[in-house]
Amino acid sequence: MDETARLPRGGMLAFAGGSLGMGTWVTVPGLLLLFFLTDVLAVAPLVAGLVLLLPKIADVLLHPWIGHLSDTDLARRGHRRLLMKAGCALPLAFAALFLVPGGLTGTAAAAWVAVAFIAGNLLFAAYQVPYLATPADLAIGYHERTRLMGFRMVLLTVGILLSGVLAPILTGREEPTRGGYALMGLLLGASMLATMLLGVGGTRRLTTAAPTPVTSAGHGPAGLRTLLVALRDPQFRWLVGSYLAMSTTTHLVLAAVPYFATYELGRPGLTTVLVAAFVAPALVATPMWVVVARRIGKQPGLLVAQGAFVLGSLVLALGNAVGLPVLIGAVAVLGVAFAAMQLLPFSMVPDVIRTGGADGTTRAGTYTGVWTAAEATGGALGPYVYSACLAIGGFLASTADTQVVQPESAHTMIRLGFGLVPAALMVGAMLLQRKYTLDRTLR
Repeated sequence: MDETARLPRGGMLAFAGGSLGMGTWVTVPGLLLLFFLTDVLAVAPLVAGLVLLLPKIADVLLHPWIGHLSDTDLARRGHRRLLMKAGCALPLAFAALFLVPGGLTGTAAAAWVAVAFIAGNLLFAAYQVPYLATPADLAIGYHERTRLMGFRMVLLTVGILLSGVLAPILTGREEPTRGGYALMGLLLGASMLATMLLGVGGTRRLTTAAPTPVTSAGHGPAGLRTLLVALRDPQFRWLVGSYLAMSTTTHLVLAAVPYFATYELGRPGLTTVLVAAFVAPALVATPMWVVVARRIGKQPGLLVAQGAFVLGSLVLALGNAVGLPVLIGAVAVLGVAFAAMQLLPFSMVPDVIRTGGADGTTRAGTYTGVWTAAEATGGALGPYVYSACLAIGGFLASTADTQVVQPESAHTMIRLGFGLVPAALMVGAMLLQRKYTLDRTLR
């Protein structure tokens, strides 16, 4: 099969535009939801962590099942856009996360957030799984997949940057309020809808420009069997295992930012500064990582990025002792590494799928379903691990209008959970990543 097609720039930009909305979903709940629960709704840290973790358990089966449905759609209709259109209801669930009825605190508020989070996870899967399966459906080669994912990563980073900076400002900056969180949910939800619809149109343009003939699909297993079928592929198994560890690590760091700014640095408003220091370098670094991947390969580039992340995290574990400029610099190093950890693994997944032969595209939804399940699970495990750090340190939950004095042990765990724990997790990701060998045969 000829895989030399070069995709149109306009189609790639429109396709990548869908990641603007996805950037809001993966960033804002990860950044603010744990803090919203513990410091605005007075939910105990471990309970708050469970609110983020338990709805994600279902994703382990839900996302591969969505992938199976997406493969079936591809066979029946010649495209995957039906589920993507259904997923465009995600902004409603996003807004509901922060529109907690007045008077609800503690367990009752946690239950409201959990229900909205479950609905959001389902709608996110409906959009994201077929969206990410699209690159594997296209008749393009190894480097063109990296180029396409480079466009996606740039706009994903823009979405992360804008939502990560605007969300803390809209909630009240130095003094977040329930009303501020509600306003933020509504405004960012509206912007999500517009960009998600743009992504649907971009998917249509790309599949028209470089289509792969579809033989048959939809006959494979669903649910748990779908998950097991994908994980029997050893290359995919090591790749997705490493990405689970990376996703857990980056989401832990994101959840820790408001606590680090508030309790270690003493200024809640620095949340915006730290988010910008993390995301802005990622935006600049993405084209650099595309060049690095072309020169030395995707996997070697990824290992370099993971090593840099470990070093930056160890600096953050020192906290105020090294001074604010050094801490911001360390966060920027994490941001440069984060760009590679989003770009390179996502461009490696289509490589794994396509090595299965021409009919590998009929399994693309299955693979990306497992992949997004790992991403979602990491998105829950990260905040949960950090909530456990808070609980170990004796962190005291509160409402937005109540001031509490945290014990010294809580301050210690806020700092170590932001630096030392992510470093250890990323070392685990590197060890798993080294087991992936496919890249050596493709570059």
